[in-house]
Parts: sequence; C-alpha cells; structure tokens
Amino acid sequence: MTIEDQVCHILRTTLGLGSLPLSAGTALLGSLPQLDSMAVVGLLTALEEHFGIAIHDDEISARHFASVGTLTALVQDKLA
Repeated sequence: MTIEDQVCHILRTTLGLGSLPLSAGTALLGSLPQLDSMAVVGLLTALEEHFGIAIHDDEISARHFASVGTLTALVQDKLA
C-alpha cells in the first residue's frame, strides 16, 4: 500500500467518508464539509500515530490540506 493509499484510508476513516473515491488531485479544505478545524486535529493525530511522525503546529498551513496530494507530500516530507 502506497503512502497516498494509506493517507486516503486515514482520511476515509477519520472523516467518515465511506468509500468516497480519493486521489492525489482530490480537493480537501473547503471541498469536504467534514474537514473542519476539529477534524483537522483528529486527522493530524491519526497521521502521526499511523506513520510514527510528529507534525508540529508551526509546520502546518492550509496549503498542506489543499488536496490529497499536498497532504501526502507533508507525510512524505516527515518520513524522509
């Protein structure tokens, strides 16, 4: 399973998206009503736990939540 696939799985389970098709180009922030400020916190926690990474508050910006691809890139950067 690729990192993107894992990120999509975490998005689906954390936000309760069911089988909604997700890909790198899928818009997130502003496009998914489920992705509010509280959901962002839960999503970041789920990503940190799943991948064993730490994402600090000062590393987060709205651009990371623009799409599945930008969120995946954040995870990949943290894993590098």
